[in-house]
Amino acid sequence: MDTVALLLAGGTGTRLYPASRSDRPKQFLELNGERSLLRRTADRVGFADHVYVATREAYADRVRDIVPEVGVLVEPAAKDTGPALAYATHRIRDQVGSCAVLCLPSDHSIRGAFEPTANVALDAARDGFLATVGVEPTRPATGYGYIEPGGDLDDGRYREVAAFREKPDADTARDYVERGWLWNAGMFAWTPDAFLAAARDGPLRPLVDALDDGEPERGFERVDAVSVDYAVMEDTDNAVVVPADFDWDDLGSWDALARVLDTDSDGNAVLGDALTIDTADSVLASDDAHITTIGVENLVVAAYDDRVLVVPREDSQRVRDAVRELREDGLF
Repeated sequence: MDTVALLLAGGTGTRLYPASRSDRPKQFLELNGERSLLRRTADRVGFADHVYVATREAYADRVRDIVPEVGVLVEPAAKDTGPALAYATHRIRDQVGSCAVLCLPSDHSIRGAFEPTANVALDAARDGFLATVGVEPTRPATGYGYIEPGGDLDDGRYREVAAFREKPDADTARDYVERGWLWNAGMFAWTPDAFLAAARDGPLRPLVDALDDGEPERGFERVDAVSVDYAVMEDTDNAVVVPADFDWDDLGSWDALARVLDTDSDGNAVLGDALTIDTADSVLASDDAHITTIGVENLVVAAYDDRVLVVPREDSQRVRDAVRELREDGLF
């Protein structure tokens, strides 16, 4: 059974504004090296027999430029990961046939041996399960969903999923970490038949039916935007979790750069040119602009193009609030 890697590259990464904009989403940025996040992800799955990228029409040409060796699947509409994965998985089944599909976000940071964990997830998929990858938490993060693992399967290589847990508040997150629950990293493996059968039992049924009829546009019109977790994974009795054997970060907000970049002796993470005087535990990022900070701490300063963002590190998640207003004014 062939292995297919499916990379999701249709989002924008709003919390990394102003580096990430409507025409320059996060997956195309070179945040922690000379290669874009999408290029790094494609290189990471070199063991696969086939590689596909699912994206929206506006990004398709850029995807082809960055990873010309992959197959590009253009979603009829942007409606979150549920419809995107149903559409792409169906297309892959049509083009490849029987296979095991490894589904990955294209904009995450992974350090360490990725392939062994991926192979366990693919083995679980070949055994008929819908597999997800869980990451051991390094802190009680409130920005991630959690997975409550159940009993061991396949000699402990993976575990049953007892429950998926939504993004918690700080006290609940600490409780989850103490219980040994795992971060939901948004990585999955399944066979097309197993996934599409499960998708047909939930809100994605109109889309799966329309895909079977060769009418994807009609299918997208008949479903709402929904994550694959809500649409499939949380309701199936067939989910398993594979504990990750690598370091992971979703690079979801500016404070994440302090976790993936080298920091100076004062705890500052710098991407681009900057001068720091009496500055501590801050994130400074720019493209062409030079940033100077004096007498500040726990701050994010990001300058890209004609835009500057200044926000306390602990409020990095609130960048999405600014993007919401910018979008309403046509400025994102």
